[in-house]
Amino acid sequence: MTDNSVYQNPLITRYASSEMAENFSDEKRFKLWRKLWIALAESEMELGLKITQSQIDEMKKFAENINFELAEKFEREVRHDVMAHVKAFGTQASSAMPIIHLGATSCFVDCNSELIILSDALEIIKGKIVNVIDKLRAFAIKYKDVPTLGFTHLQPAQLTTVGKRATLWIQDLLMDYQNLENLQSAFRLRGVKGTTGTQASFMELFNGDEKKVKELEKKVVNKLGYDKVYSVTGQTYPRKFDYNVLCVLSQIAQSAYKFSNDIRILQNMKEVEEPFEKSQIGSSAMAYKRNPMRCERMGSLARFIISLPMNSAITAGTQWFERTLDDSANRRIVNAQAFLALDGVLNIYMNVSENLVVYEKVIAKHIAAELPFMATENIMMECVKTGGNRQELHEKIRVLSMQAGKNVKELGKENNLIELIKAEPMFDAVSGKLEEILDAKKFIGRAPSQVIEFIKNDVDPVLKKNEKRLGQKGDVKI
Repeated sequence: MTDNSVYQNPLITRYASSEMAENFSDEKRFKLWRKLWIALAESEMELGLKITQSQIDEMKKFAENINFELAEKFEREVRHDVMAHVKAFGTQASSAMPIIHLGATSCFVDCNSELIILSDALEIIKGKIVNVIDKLRAFAIKYKDVPTLGFTHLQPAQLTTVGKRATLWIQDLLMDYQNLENLQSAFRLRGVKGTTGTQASFMELFNGDEKKVKELEKKVVNKLGYDKVYSVTGQTYPRKFDYNVLCVLSQIAQSAYKFSNDIRILQNMKEVEEPFEKSQIGSSAMAYKRNPMRCERMGSLARFIISLPMNSAITAGTQWFERTLDDSANRRIVNAQAFLALDGVLNIYMNVSENLVVYEKVIAKHIAAELPFMATENIMMECVKTGGNRQELHEKIRVLSMQAGKNVKELGKENNLIELIKAEPMFDAVSGKLEEILDAKKFIGRAPSQVIEFIKNDVDPVLKKNEKRLGQKGDVKI
């Protein structure tokens, strides 16, 4: 039951999936802390420190059973979250109390757990990106041959196809996918570095044996399922990594923002619509409205995400020497909320891309209103082939185009350029060919072929690599 008497974060209550919310939960974080403490103690025991198997076993017994209320009580007393959880864990695993967190600094658990959480969050995001790509792939193929007006400067331009336009959305996401993969390939844990990154405390524990200290770090990291660590750190992992993560999330948000804006404009033109449910209300006052609320929500959340990298940049730039604590409260908010917001964006993106509605007759009507202008060069060339004067034809078409433009803009009537051309003797040579010349599919170039080639060469290899991730559905919670 939601407590409506206090503020509830809408990223949790309205937008993000339970999967992403659970990934950033206190339960996951503090279980990782205990997993890290167990890995550290077990590795220290294996390397000869006076730690017993029974102590390890007792720690493992309570690894998943966190006494949150006691930890909160301790934190109010000591004003230190890590030490509060050390005490809470030690209260349960009492025999292990003397060796929990042995040689470690707070950032051993805080930084390593945060990195694991971020890594898992990136995996969730990757799964949703490839599912959006998969759904847009189907859309692009289905509509690869359907001509539509292209737009430059938001003004009608040469024709493209509905499917070709979708490949532009996919291409943005493929760039984001590659950036995400590059980020993941560089991922590593902080490791076991001690208070200021020198491993001095562990050198003390192992009587100056550098080989054992290095082996300790390797063992701990391997027990957690990883193999790479930062070679050097201060007290924390480099905060530039957070910035790199936020930049990748921002780029994904930019792609989603662009898509959402395109769909909103197309919905205004009544050419393409996002899904609209049977009982959905578009406006509290105007009952007839079908507002693009999904794409508007995508844009709204995307704007928030795009604004966040600057925050992380400032954090990275103000880490004095080995570390300062003004990053802590900030990062608790920024990292989690960036992922929660993007998760919400991609949930909607999946939903919309899978259920787009295309109104081909409206698209054809819009083409018919503009194509006569675009076809004038083709008409002129056909006349030249039969002996016409190119310069005279050009001037006549210019004059007739101005008349047709006035008919549309000043009188609010239909584009009558073709009728004007038919009535002009100078164009008698093409009078029987105008319907053929005005076939919209003659104006789309290689768009259908480009769709097929792009899908084959760029999209399908990525989807093949991620086929086990496919099949997700987008959930619009509210």
